Amino acid sequence: MTDSPAVQDPMTTLLELLDLSEADGAHTDEEIFVGVSQPQPAQRVFGGQVLSQSLIAAIRTVDENRPVHSMHGYFLRPGDADQPITFGVQRLRDGRSFSARRTHAYQNGVPILSMIASFQVPDIGIDHQDQMPQDVPDPDSLPSAAELLGKFDHPVAQSWAFGRPFDIRHVESSIYLSVDGIRAPHQGVWIKTVGAMPDDANLHRAALAYASDYTLLEPTLRRHGISWISKGLSIASLDHAMWWHRPVRVDDWLLYVTESPSASGARGLNTGKIFNRAGQLVASVAQEGMIRVPVETITAGDQGAP
Repeated sequence: MTDSPAVQDPMTTLLELLDLSEADGAHTDEEIFVGVSQPQPAQRVFGGQVLSQSLIAAIRTVDENRPVHSMHGYFLRPGDADQPITFGVQRLRDGRSFSARRTHAYQNGVPILSMIASFQVPDIGIDHQDQMPQDVPDPDSLPSAAELLGKFDHPVAQSWAFGRPFDIRHVESSIYLSVDGIRAPHQGVWIKTVGAMPDDANLHRAALAYASDYTLLEPTLRRHGISWISKGLSIASLDHAMWWHRPVRVDDWLLYVTESPSASGARGLNTGKIFNRAGQLVASVAQEGMIRVPVETITAGDQGAP
């Protein structure tokens, strides 16, 4: 059993990841930035990391009075967590109210992610939103990943328990080790950073993009009784879309409500809504993931499903 993890402070890691350096882009049509990678047990770059860094790179080329309101990205290749990532940003448009940027994330000279982000000067208009679910348990009453996984002397368990900059608490039981209860294609999790964040709205938006990739594919897995340690599971994010609706702070609890409307062809579609504790819908997310499991797992997982 491991009493304490030998890892860098997760908040320090997060802020270092989002602190990109500028590089020479004189011979390209892109503005170039470079970011470090976060070590991972499987040496594969976490999708949320490259999403948030690509977003920060784009933000660095836009006027401060135009916050990001949406992004759409495709994961093209797995990234190597032992190597830095180069980000090239193209200025697609700067209009009176909106700006658009394309970011490519590169390793070894080839893109691992391609993303387009849109930015808007704040404006006043019509306003409505979906309502936050009621009767959700308070996050302080739910176990953290550290409490659920910290006792396991395994690099992935230790990384998920102590190495993540976000505290993640499942409203339903987690699916880290098993899928208990009703196998429904929806779930809720409370999330927030494990420490305070600087008062920089762009950092909070980028950090939310980072965290949005943690559990987004879980409703598809939960529906079919597949836990993260299911034998033969192969899973990868294929794309990621996100919309920011209202101001957000990630160092206060946020309720992340997700569901999977469809799974087919070894792919699962998942959507998410993120609410702050006041009930405001601050962001929406969508992602399709590749999910491959052995045939016997598919058969067993469907038994008893609603």
